[in-house]
Amino acid sequence: MASFAKIGLNNKVIEVLSVINEVLHDSNGVEQEAIGIDFLTKLTGYPLWKQTSYNTHGGVHNNGGTPLRKNHAGVGYTYDEERDAFIPRKPFNSWVLNESTCLWEAPVAMPTDDQRYYWDENTTSWLVYSE
Repeated sequence: MASFAKIGLNNKVIEVLSVINEVLHDSNGVEQEAIGIDFLTKLTGYPLWKQTSYNTHGGVHNNGGTPLRKNHAGVGYTYDEERDAFIPRKPFNSWVLNESTCLWEAPVAMPTDDQRYYWDENTTSWLVYSE
């Protein structure tokens, strides 16, 4: 299955739909994004779609293939035309965008011990869960 993100105002993803791969094949059997966009436009009457890959996260394809648009799109993500990338919602004001992965990162790395942590925006630090 191929996934396509429906792009709304301010380049926000408002829906993600799947299309059977064979629908995207041209006369030579090669998958073409434009064919999928045309199919979805005719099906829904909506013209703004971008293909996204379920197997792409942080600019890496999980199965060793070619990554597509840095991240699999989700509702609420932003499509950044300049980067040709899907960027998730910014989780906290203090977090910064990693330009190579198009993912948000805390300004302080999370500790890598055996404890469970959560981000505290008030102190801009990782705190240990107390159960």
